[in-house]
Amino acid sequence: MPFGNIGIPGLILILVIALIIFGPSKLPEIGKAFGNTLKEFKRATNDLVSTEKELPKEDDKRNSAS
Repeated sequence: MPFGNIGIPGLILILVIALIIFGPSKLPEIGKAFGNTLKEFKRATNDLVSTEKELPKEDDKRNSAS
């Protein structure tokens, strides 16, 4: 089941369940940790993609220098 089909009511339900389970004092900490995790994942993905783009250029330089 893709997450794109959750919709607003589903998100509200998830938020209410999280509020009941973790309480209002823990939700900001959990949100911050989740945001930092997503940011780090995005940074690592971008680094990997940029490295993949640079590899063929380096191979071309080595082949032309030979």
